[in-house]
Amino acid sequence: MPYDEGLWSIGELAERAGATVKTVRFYSDRGLLPEAGRSSGGHRRYGPEALDRLRLIRSLRALDLPVPEVERVLDRDEALDEALEEAVSGQLCEVESRLAALRWREASLLLLRDCPAGERAERLRLVGAVAAPPDTTALARFWRRTLPVRLPARTVATVLDSVVPRPPREPSPAQVLAFARLHELVTDPRLDRPEFRPAPPLPDGEYRPVVLYEGLAEAYALASSQERSGLRPGDDGALDCFVSAYAHASGVRDTPAFRRRLLGLLARSGGPVIHRYWKLATGLFAPDEPVLGALHHHLSVALHAEVEARAV
Repeated sequence: MPYDEGLWSIGELAERAGATVKTVRFYSDRGLLPEAGRSSGGHRRYGPEALDRLRLIRSLRALDLPVPEVERVLDRDEALDEALEEAVSGQLCEVESRLAALRWREASLLLLRDCPAGERAERLRLVGAVAAPPDTTALARFWRRTLPVRLPARTVATVLDSVVPRPPREPSPAQVLAFARLHELVTDPRLDRPEFRPAPPLPDGEYRPVVLYEGLAEAYALASSQERSGLRPGDDGALDCFVSAYAHASGVRDTPAFRRRLLGLLARSGGPVIHRYWKLATGLFAPDEPVLGALHHHLSVALHAEVEARAV
């Protein structure tokens, strides 16, 4: 019996696998197909193991895994299932990234198609300045420049998580436009000029930033919980917690006089840039996410109503 009886040539292996000879030779040259031997003329011969391996390779390539990734999977033959799980998980992440880009482009195209003709060029300029899907680097940079320099990194990270909206996974055309306008706002070169820069929450040098921001985080959490329960911001301690954050940070007591003074400080620290930011950003947060700009506004309004009521 010839030693290669029951073995296949490259052409025969290709036919059994439904592949081309060129494909089989490519994977064989990369060492991915085990040879069972050679013919008397030196030609490669393959057995059932090579057919199984070739089918596995083609299945992985059908999932769009690149050849180097396929090689890494096959190199871990002793832990093939684990390697497959890792490869599939990585590919899922890549596919989701592509889908996110396509969803953003689709919403952008719908925005441009359905807008009034006189606004199309301006909207194209806005949308074209943002990647698809966009990242939030510019928004985070805006807040880093706005926050006090003495804040610890941990506090800064907490603030950024709360004030920088994540791009929606399935954006509407209106959300694409809002994000594009938000990006334009935070990258406006005029923000380098003092008159356009957002004012600090309290006079610089007269308060402890860590105490303020940690106290405000507690107040916003209370106010968010109250809103979900249908209560007003002034109910159940959120307003007192809000005012106390400013008072403790300033090293003073929470008194009626301080509350009157705080109203003026809040009006000064908001400014047109911050108001514009929250107007654009509010619709980009998920429905179950607290919007700090709205909570801050509601607490400020509640404080104003309380001060006015006491003055009567």
